[in-house]
Amino acid sequence: MAIYDRVKGVSRRDFFKIAGTYGMSSTLMAAGAFGGAMTSANLARAAESTYEKRFSKEAKHTLKFGASGFNPQNLLIERAGALEFARDLESRTDGEIRVEFIGNNQICGQLSCVEKTQQGIIDIYAASTQNSAGGAPYLNVLDYAYMFPGRASQYHFLYSPESQRILRDPLEKRHGLKFLFSHCELRGIQLGLSWEDKPTVTKLEELFGTKNRVTGTQLGRIAMNALNLNPVPVAWEETLDGLKQGLIDGAETWASAVAYANMAPVVSQCVDLKFFCGTEHTSMSASVFDGLDAHLQEAVMESAYWAQTHVQAANEAALVKTVGFSDPQLPNTIFAENNVRNAFLADDQIKMAEEMCSPEYQPDLWADWRERLNNWAGGIDTYQEIYDIAREVPADMLPENVEPRRWWKS
Repeated sequence: MAIYDRVKGVSRRDFFKIAGTYGMSSTLMAAGAFGGAMTSANLARAAESTYEKRFSKEAKHTLKFGASGFNPQNLLIERAGALEFARDLESRTDGEIRVEFIGNNQICGQLSCVEKTQQGIIDIYAASTQNSAGGAPYLNVLDYAYMFPGRASQYHFLYSPESQRILRDPLEKRHGLKFLFSHCELRGIQLGLSWEDKPTVTKLEELFGTKNRVTGTQLGRIAMNALNLNPVPVAWEETLDGLKQGLIDGAETWASAVAYANMAPVVSQCVDLKFFCGTEHTSMSASVFDGLDAHLQEAVMESAYWAQTHVQAANEAALVKTVGFSDPQLPNTIFAENNVRNAFLADDQIKMAEEMCSPEYQPDLWADWRERLNNWAGGIDTYQEIYDIAREVPADMLPENVEPRRWWKS
């Protein structure tokens, strides 16, 4: 069943009418839990049931959760775990914590969610670490080129107790954010419709000189410049038109983002360059977390752990069965329906890219940012430490086989 079949029975007007009755959080939670085709009638019943369960007792804390892009159409595409976390936290605390989930850019967008959390407007947010790096520059620590050889190494790092010392503690100390969990993919170049009639990319040099949209990450620009990919900042609302008209050749992002952000109709080739992180993460205000009773703090961490394990399995399945990011590509996936070809580059091409842009081979390119991040982290070598942890698992390990660990417990 194509992903669109799940929600096409509910018009935008009907969805917001149901949300007006039972609340956006209850309606989104009901929509996110659906296993089959959705209609207005059965969504309304599910939203009512969800609402009654959530409001059966008075909450001690109501936490406002701002999510940049999540709506009923994309909840089942990129499995980033935000709603699953909210649902589990409410259930785990027996309603002591209620989560008011506000998605679809209604309260914050990719670039602003982090700042609105820091300002106390919202308590929890979901957005990519790359776009959030503008408001929390320490998140750049994830974006050294070719630090992670694959998605398994990303999950392995996030589960590692060492991630507490290297990523989470410095982020909390410097930016007031508690990093809870993240989805894991690696970024490539998504070529627009001007590449529709060209052969599938097989050589790195075919991308040299192309003009590509870059996100908010400062470190991503270093890698793109070194690879001659001409990073240009383009507003999101102009990106789709640019890819369609050929004003830009491509955009750097990851496969499920193409699918969930409705980019697939204007993308012709998904080039799997895997050159740095694509991590749609969820963080919480550290001061809000610190204001919770100890048993509720423990519940937040356990729900974050549960959401992380959910994301690890669900997004790996969705990449193949929903997005179409596989070889061979499955029919009825978003990529197949929109004629998006996957360009999985050979190992020698990935190695060439690594030698051109990574800190391992081009340390001078990264020296300033590396020193800055190292100082923020208390003097440790952030790149080398994450690089080493990322290689504790085999490079070809299946991401779903990474052992989950409670990272906050040594």
